[in-house]
Amino acid sequence: MALALISATVSLLFYFSLPCSNAADENILHLSPPTDAGSRRPMVFPLFLSQPNSSLRSVSLSHRKLHSKSLPHSRMRLYDDLLLNGYYTTRLGIGTPPQMFALIVDSGSTVTYVPCSDCEQCGKHQDPKFQPEMSTTYRPVKCNMDCNCDDDKEQCVYEREYAEHSSSKGVLGEDLISFGNESQLTPQRAVFGCENVETGDLYSQRADGIIGLGQGDLSLVDQLVDKGLISNSFSLCYGGMDLGGGSMILGGFAYPSDMMFTDSDPDRSSYYNIDLTGIRVAGKQLLLDSRVFDGEHGVVLDSGTTYAYLPDAAFAAFEEALLREASPLKQIDGPDQNFKDTCFHVAPSNDASALSNIFPSVEMVFKSGQSWLLSPENYLFRHSKVHGAYCLGVFPNGKDHTTLLGGIVVRNTLVVYDRENSKVGFWRTNCSELSDRLHVDGPPPPPATLPSNDSNPTLNTSSSLPGGENQIGQINLNIQLTVNSSYLKPRMEELSKVLSKELDVKSSQVYISNLTSEGNNSLIRVVVVPTEPSSLFSNVTATSIVSRFTNHQIKLPGIFGNYELVSYTLDPSRKRARWEMKNTIVVMAIVIVVVVVGLIAYGVWLMWKRKQASNPYTHVDEAIVAEQELQPL
Repeated sequence: MALALISATVSLLFYFSLPCSNAADENILHLSPPTDAGSRRPMVFPLFLSQPNSSLRSVSLSHRKLHSKSLPHSRMRLYDDLLLNGYYTTRLGIGTPPQMFALIVDSGSTVTYVPCSDCEQCGKHQDPKFQPEMSTTYRPVKCNMDCNCDDDKEQCVYEREYAEHSSSKGVLGEDLISFGNESQLTPQRAVFGCENVETGDLYSQRADGIIGLGQGDLSLVDQLVDKGLISNSFSLCYGGMDLGGGSMILGGFAYPSDMMFTDSDPDRSSYYNIDLTGIRVAGKQLLLDSRVFDGEHGVVLDSGTTYAYLPDAAFAAFEEALLREASPLKQIDGPDQNFKDTCFHVAPSNDASALSNIFPSVEMVFKSGQSWLLSPENYLFRHSKVHGAYCLGVFPNGKDHTTLLGGIVVRNTLVVYDRENSKVGFWRTNCSELSDRLHVDGPPPPPATLPSNDSNPTLNTSSSLPGGENQIGQINLNIQLTVNSSYLKPRMEELSKVLSKELDVKSSQVYISNLTSEGNNSLIRVVVVPTEPSSLFSNVTATSIVSRFTNHQIKLPGIFGNYELVSYTLDPSRKRARWEMKNTIVVMAIVIVVVVVGLIAYGVWLMWKRKQASNPYTHVDEAIVAEQELQPL
């Protein structure tokens, strides 16, 4: 199975942190896979070019621990699908007015970047390119002694190259970053990359760019912490196998009392690492030397990688134990014949909730003696070609001794990166209901406003809101939900009722059509119509309905996951629903039949009438002629 998931994590060159960057080769971690046919692509991870024990880093970290006041946090929704896309994205606004972008959430990257409007070598992504000239608050980062400069020596530049032969390069700019309506954090100035060249996977991927959450001066987290805007922490919560999406929280909050924390050593590497010492399968400890997890960078936790990769010895022991526990199951070939995936046919059902009754429990054991329990969805992925089949999402890491734990391992797990205390926390939860369980929502959303296409390019309207007293006959909303279409299909009627209740309209005014599948996500069309076919929506009402979706004021039950308004159209006249059109056709057909039958009957009656008129009735007496009278003898 192709591994199109590393592009958000791996990096060779980064030219902003130091005046000289031609020593990058000494700071690259190469994770090379084995050379057999079943190997995965080589993995390369970015390293912060400053030395871990440099005075700059020591001053920076001690400075970040001085903030004792209560600081705000920013909660942001996650979208896309981990296994289908290889990543999760969040929505971020850049500029004034905000230009919205879908950015890959990557804890292993230290820079945030999006395509620039003048980029001729950038692919077609989810949203339009960033237009610096349309932002009233944009400023280029001018050339200085602490960065690499463009050929004209006017602006700072950056360059990143990736293991799968993709790359990103561009200029550095500064602008206001907006975090959405669920954030307590107001828009803040930050430095980001404006791309003018993309190649490889970066060129072809749907996501617009990357939001860097790693440890480095250009990381968005570091920039916010250094300004004293948030505490030195952030959290990620990835949705599960059936319910995608999730949440990202920049800054600290009241952590659950039963959250399990383990140490993370920032001086060991710039990656977020954890002190893993062993693995248990079905309660039995694998016979492994704990030093197998003590490679150059230890055990790296990376949100931008999809699967898990263990040193060869650890993987062999893990796979053997899992196969022993799952021996009654039938093994089948993987979805991609180029890779030797370990797959099992479980049952005709595709219900992930029953996997815990079939597959063994797996525990990650830490140096402190504490353990972190994984469910099957944390080490299995669905077979893309066989219904009811699952494959092992853990692979050998070849000659490299680093252990890499990707997003699959932390599905439906709240992961807290407590950078201030050098710890990483884990808490098992339903990530689609995180805000309700932890009460980490931001302030109430602002009054409903409908952004224009310039300020929110993701809303592709075929008809903008008319002005004056013009009226709207029908509102069409294309909405993406982070749930599987097969899971959603039997719940369509329930969803329609929920939407009508949230919109405070009659259930007959809302109907759902065009359910399509996008991996573990679903795309639906929600149509909202006035109470009567002859009536219309006012401009104010139409604006309110659309903006409630754009501002995420519509609250859906957790079973429907997270949602995102992809596009909308506003029709001046109402389009009839299929059932209405069918009823109209039936009525018209009946009327036509009645008229035709009536005309035929009337015609037959006229013909009979005319026939009677052409043959009048004659009296018997008048029929006796003279010749027939009796004559005398």
